[in-house]
Amino acid sequence: MSQPAKMSVIERRDQALKRRRRWATVSVVFTLALVCFSYYFYQVFFTANIETKGKPTYVVVHRDDDWQAALKTIDATGAVVDKLSLHFVAKLMKYPAHVKPGRYELKDGYTNRQLVNVLKAGLQSPLKLTFTNVRLRRELADKLSNQIDARPAQIDSLLSSPSYTRSLGFDTTTVLSMFIPNTYELYWNTSADNLMKRMKKEYEKFWTPARDARREKLNLTRAQVSTLASIVEAEQQQHADERPRIAGVYLNRLKKGMKLQADPTVVYANRDFTIKRVLNVHLQKDSPYNTYKYAGLPPGPINLPSIASIDAVLKPESNNYLYFCAKEDFSGYHAFAPNEREHIMNARRYQAALNRAGIK
Repeated sequence: MSQPAKMSVIERRDQALKRRRRWATVSVVFTLALVCFSYYFYQVFFTANIETKGKPTYVVVHRDDDWQAALKTIDATGAVVDKLSLHFVAKLMKYPAHVKPGRYELKDGYTNRQLVNVLKAGLQSPLKLTFTNVRLRRELADKLSNQIDARPAQIDSLLSSPSYTRSLGFDTTTVLSMFIPNTYELYWNTSADNLMKRMKKEYEKFWTPARDARREKLNLTRAQVSTLASIVEAEQQQHADERPRIAGVYLNRLKKGMKLQADPTVVYANRDFTIKRVLNVHLQKDSPYNTYKYAGLPPGPINLPSIASIDAVLKPESNNYLYFCAKEDFSGYHAFAPNEREHIMNARRYQAALNRAGIK
């Protein structure tokens, strides 16, 4: 049997050279692949992927959202440059197991890694809670629920609960005075109960010793101050500089035991806020809020009075006026009178102006 011919030195050298070339090629390809992967890895993790164009951009992740729903909400803002890379990084960083509800800011220049870290840690951006132009409890519940993660019914149930409002130091009619119109910073996922506790804290902070001292001189409770301030605010919504004078008039009437006869309370009693001109038929409404029928202050505020109106009651103008009515020039200011005779003259001028303008 013949033996295979032995490879020559030259043949062995050529084969070794081929093997080295193959490994060199593999090495180059592998190195290039590694470089490309490293570059992509760096890109998706460490380069900016959020562009807000300078506009404040926020997203809300709800309690029942999974990670896909959360990212879909983020995608919908239009601030994500590369959506695919964001989803890739989110899965790689195990965001699906760490979804936290809240309100988050998408900051310009955020990388995928930064954004996912914020979402996983639940690092919310606080919101600024405001509430104005509120008359009724349900209106307040609706306004608050539009800004935090609490349903209107949840808030309203607390505001209408005698035991709960009592725990806060109010009743179901005076509890609205706990809400001092201002701007409050809190988180979107604040519960209805925690919101009430926060408002109570802010209420106590608002009633400084100086304000309480002025209130005591007037022989009024905090709730009564707010109730009177709500009437003052309803009477003068345009010109805050006139509110101390109006407050002085009502305080004069209270001291004399006169009925307040405040038109805004009649509107509130009728629950018809479209009334532009209070007529005799409106005055017949039997309600504790009708200050034409019942003496003293109504049971609670007829709106959420501003701080300016509350301070107008606490620092009223000292005057001898007992009456006032809107000026006939429709300037938003009022004509004041110390007696009924002068008031009737002022009222007739205003009523004639209403008739000329066709306001009924």
